[in-house]
Amino acid sequence: MLRLLFLVLILFVSPEVFADNGALSALKITTNADGSQEYSVTLQVLALMTMLSFIPALVIMMTCFTRIIVVLAILRQAIGLQQSPSNQVLIGITLFLTFFIMAPVFKDINDSAIQPYLTEEISPIQALETAIVPIKGFMLHQTRTKDLDTFAQIAGLELAENPQDYPITVVIPAFITSELKTAFQIGFMLFIPFLIIDLVVASVLMAMGMMMLSPMIISLPFKLMMFVLVDGWVLVMGTLATSYGVGT
Repeated sequence: MLRLLFLVLILFVSPEVFADNGALSALKITTNADGSQEYSVTLQVLALMTMLSFIPALVIMMTCFTRIIVVLAILRQAIGLQQSPSNQVLIGITLFLTFFIMAPVFKDINDSAIQPYLTEEISPIQALETAIVPIKGFMLHQTRTKDLDTFAQIAGLELAENPQDYPITVVIPAFITSELKTAFQIGFMLFIPFLIIDLVVASVLMAMGMMMLSPMIISLPFKLMMFVLVDGWVLVMGTLATSYGVGT
């Protein structure tokens, strides 16, 4: 927060203030003939350091990370395992599966924005605007139109016929809402077979008069055996990947 406040202070303070102070001469804002502005290397480094604090939020909320981690958490709960796999393992699986699914988008960002910026073909602002296009296209492809229209109305914007016309500030919350809904739908489908096993085991124990024995103790080995026999991890990972169009 301190870095962010310092960046805002620098951007809004008049450049003449820095010109009067030799110690801050590296902080320069140059206005081009076309009206655009270029920032000195010091400001660019400061802006980059500030953006680093937002990278976790960007990775979680603007990629497929949210859907995957919610589905895996529901799967663990459906099986009846409280601590296995651990949270660290689930997050690690989610992170690398996210890199796998988002690889085409990241490659597009690298080719169209990062590499031209490193070769000084485009300015930092142009690189940022170019990098937003692929990630915005990915989010719009996974976002329901109803969610987009809802957040557009909340923001006081007119409904657009083309989803690309919505600003990124509307697309992000609509994308997150759609991802949570889809994750819960997938989690519900995963819950059904394990719920059936629990009901069968509970009915058998009730018929045998073993009401004092917890059905969870008996059903857990059967659920684990079923999940392993059907190669559950491959099915879940494959379903999550294909839900984003990977491999189709």
